[in-house]
Parts: sequence; C-alpha cells; structure tokens
Amino acid sequence: MMKAQGATEYLVLLAIVLIVALVSVALLGFFPGMASDSQMTQSRTYWSSASPIAITEWNAHYWTAPLSVPYLRVRNNGVYPIRITKILGTGNQWINAICGGQLISGLYYMAPGEELYFGYNVSYPSLPADRDIDFYMAGTSSGCAFKAASSICTATGAGTLQVNDFGFEYIAYIDGQQITKRQVGAKPLTIKCA
Repeated sequence: MMKAQGATEYLVLLAIVLIVALVSVALLGFFPGMASDSQMTQSRTYWSSASPIAITEWNAHYWTAPLSVPYLRVRNNGVYPIRITKILGTGNQWINAICGGQLISGLYYMAPGEELYFGYNVSYPSLPADRDIDFYMAGTSSGCAFKAASSICTATGAGTLQVNDFGFEYIAYIDGQQITKRQVGAKPLTIKCA
C-alpha cells in the first residue's frame, strides 16, 4: 500500500516545478520590459567575455531618423595581436570604414589586452576624435552606414539598438603569419539607448 506513495509524491513535486517554470516563462514573455532587460543582460555578459574581441563598455544614442550612433569600447582578449578589418551584421552586411572614409583596418590594430573604441565625439564629447559608425534599420551597408540593425533608438532616447549576428572580421598575427578570421556572436548585440 505504501509503495505508490513515493511515486505520487514525485509526480506532485514534478508538477509543481513545471508550473513554476511555466509561470516564469509566461511572466518574462508577458512583460516586454523584463524580456528586453534579460536580453540586454545576456548580451552584455556574452560580449564582455567574448574572445578574442570583447566589448567592455557600450552606449547608444538617437542621432536622426532613422539613425543611431553607438559607443563601443573593444578589447583584444586574445593572446595574439589582431587588426579589426570589418564590422559584421545580419544578412552578410558589413562595413570596413568609419565616417570620414578612413578604413577600420588603419585604426584598429590591437595588442593583447589593448582597448580601442568606436564612437562619435559629437554625441560623446569626451571622446578625443571621430571613430563613427552609424546604425540604420534597412538597406545595404556602405561606408560607415551599417544597415543591419533590427531595432534602433527612438527620438526620445528610448528603445534598444540591436544587431543580430553582430561580429568582427579581423587579421590575427600568429607566429609571423597573418590569418583572416571572423567572430560572429552567439548573442545579438543589444544596447539600451540613452
């Protein structure tokens, strides 16, 4: 008679755990703010520890419709020197220059542990020089116009700048050889607008 009691208790506990899990998922999906906060936290955690190129600090501003400008501080977390040559995004979009026409490859040689930034000094006045890239929602990327964002900042400063399949193309300098590689994130780049 008592043998079935253990199985019944197990099934009741399993049902309680499943109900709690379903309620948690429903709440995260029901409250959009909670879901986006969770996505931003996951994105920040992923990108701050990515290797070899990590994003250690970021911000995004509305500039003009339909354009957002980010601030991205990148660090070489690898053991070899690298040179960033392109920024990659959704749908095989990429850019290889900053606004002003200078190639990214000429500015972003990074020794192990070194940090550099992308950012527009009009929007971020503490930055010493323009290293601007502009994020748009649609179209074909060209020059510094990176048209691979799935969302951008609004005029009120609300929203998120999000780029799926965000990443970098870079040259790694390994034992006297130059090897071109790509790093595409497992998580989208998701930045809360300011």
